[in-house]
Amino acid sequence: MTNKYMQNREVAWLHFNERVLLEAQASEVPLLEKLKFIAIFTSNLDEFFMVRVGTLHDLMLMKKHKIDNKSDMTAAQQVDLILSMMPDLYQKRDQIYQDTLEDLKNYHIRHLTYPELNQEQKQFANKFFKQRVDELMSPQIIDMSHPLPFLENNKRYVLTELERDGQTMFGLLPMSEKSQQVLSLPGHQVDFILTENLILHKIEKIFEGYNVLTKTIIAVTRNTDLSTDNENNDLFDNYKDFMKAIVKKRKRLNIVRLESQGPLSETSKAFLFEKLGLDDAHYMVSQTPLSMDFVFPMMDIVPSAVKNDLLYPKINAYNPFKYTHSIINKIRQEDQLLSYPYEDIEGFVALLSEMAEDPECRAIKITIYRLASQSKIVEQLIKAAENGIDVTVLMELKARFDEESNINYAGILEKAGCHVIYGFEEYKTHSKVCLAIFKDRSENIHFITQLGTGNYNEKTSKIYTDFSLLTANPEIGLDANDFFTHLSLGNLNGKYKHLLQAPTSLRQQFLELIDREIAKGPDGYLFFKFNSFTDLVFIDKLVEASKARVPVKLIIRGITCLIPGIPGVTENIEIHSIVGRFLEHPRVYIFGKDKDMRMYISSADLMTRNMEERVEIAAPVYDPKIKQRIITYMNRQFSDTLKGRKVSSTGLYEMIPPIKGQKPFSAQDSFIKDAEKNFQKQIRLQEIQNKANKKPINQFFNRLRNRLK
Repeated sequence: MTNKYMQNREVAWLHFNERVLLEAQASEVPLLEKLKFIAIFTSNLDEFFMVRVGTLHDLMLMKKHKIDNKSDMTAAQQVDLILSMMPDLYQKRDQIYQDTLEDLKNYHIRHLTYPELNQEQKQFANKFFKQRVDELMSPQIIDMSHPLPFLENNKRYVLTELERDGQTMFGLLPMSEKSQQVLSLPGHQVDFILTENLILHKIEKIFEGYNVLTKTIIAVTRNTDLSTDNENNDLFDNYKDFMKAIVKKRKRLNIVRLESQGPLSETSKAFLFEKLGLDDAHYMVSQTPLSMDFVFPMMDIVPSAVKNDLLYPKINAYNPFKYTHSIINKIRQEDQLLSYPYEDIEGFVALLSEMAEDPECRAIKITIYRLASQSKIVEQLIKAAENGIDVTVLMELKARFDEESNINYAGILEKAGCHVIYGFEEYKTHSKVCLAIFKDRSENIHFITQLGTGNYNEKTSKIYTDFSLLTANPEIGLDANDFFTHLSLGNLNGKYKHLLQAPTSLRQQFLELIDREIAKGPDGYLFFKFNSFTDLVFIDKLVEASKARVPVKLIIRGITCLIPGIPGVTENIEIHSIVGRFLEHPRVYIFGKDKDMRMYISSADLMTRNMEERVEIAAPVYDPKIKQRIITYMNRQFSDTLKGRKVSSTGLYEMIPPIKGQKPFSAQDSFIKDAEKNFQKQIRLQEIQNKANKKPINQFFNRLRNRLK
């Protein structure tokens, strides 16, 4: 029997992604940023079909139907429900995209099709096609001798109906990924055309000798949720080669969606349905480009004078360590917290650099899940290894869609002399832990431990919000060292004094902390922030807390299978969610108040996969100033009335009305203002310091200090 306080996770996710799309309608969002939100919505939906719908299709093939434990739906019923929601979402995206293009015309930015070009622009586009695109075209005829080739996942093709000598046939043209996506056109305005539209116009020339009856851009989405559990890894010499084979196999899995830009003819549709084994429910028509990747290169052609008014103002991320003589000593004096993107990840990179050059640093150990391209963090790890420091890297090769990147980085690190291990076949290592071990002249051992909620990725740290805790606490350092030892030995049953670890102890110890608050009744308190809520054990435990009249406040960015506000069941639970400029990513768990409070930051969401299928770490926050800083952060987020929404007792998102007489409040904007104040304050202090250093007496002492070094 379906519980009325729970909803299906796929439906919950689609509601969340719709909020991402609706950001492109928000009046306070700059126009070019609106295009980014449409692109993010599209990319999210692509991944949803590849992973979630792909998984459901796999479940549909099982003899015994698996029932969703929150909605009592079979996999087939869930797929049917998902597909029934698609037409409305596609229509909303089409309308929002067209509205955004119309608004951009007010700034003389025009997305044109070939027939809309003037003569000069057509000549320019024709020359570009001849010199840069034509040679990349590989058209083929589909007939009895040439069957429909394999259609790659999310690759765009032009499907044509052709006629010659009274016979009809189909033609297929793959869109080359090597050609640039956007062509800037000559003129007084910012005019551009998508290369795919130019190709579509040139189809008659490409299929010369044939009469082109119809032409449509299409793409298929394939199931990419390929588990390693059922694969035979005995055939491979090492785990890295095994994962390379898994990634290769993923590219050929079953199709779960067919899209076309504009409707297919009935003949083309029937042809594809037969060849691909699809039906009308899995076919979606979009008036918006099937790939929105062009948005980012398109921004490069917009002049800065125009662009600056159409994008978010640049954030001056504050680096609290920028003028610190020794970051290591600063952490030894007191714990430090970096809050991305308001504070710069360059602070952590600088710490790694300092450790790599410290003669007392003996070892650096780190878990890696996702990295930036041209990673500065990898550069520092290599520098440390070259300086004789023992560097151990646990590289997770199963980070979805980053497998190839991580395999490549593993090879680079190994060649540089780092010791690279690959974790567990049955678990993903998702924890964010970095440990440095020091030995001083007296042979004493010291630690610095970094524990985070997000990846070691300089690129995403500018658009994801995350916490990074830095501590010299020796007991936490011992815990972290034991954690890495256990990882190296393939042992997940380690005991820790301070750190909590999934899949062994984290869930149970969190449940015990919730029970502690339940025992207090109305005097208890639970305040969590995380990304997704699907774990039935925690759902039932928070329902128990609500029934015991414990106030429960949750900030959940995405999926929530728990529905709040139901009388007698979840009436003491409030759920808020923020979708804004930055992607909310920290996980914070607060149990109790004041002196009785226990606070943790973690890499783990309250999802079954995090509790049972991943290696996660939750780290306690002990420093009073950092605790207060995180509490302030959480309270501001819960008070957000601009980008915040609350989940109603129907499971849908609702606006949060601002305090009477006040403007809507944005938590993210308030953190940006704080960062700007700290940034400007740092500049002023440095100017004062520079002036002081120019005084003759100070210059004398500086020269003396330099001679004594």
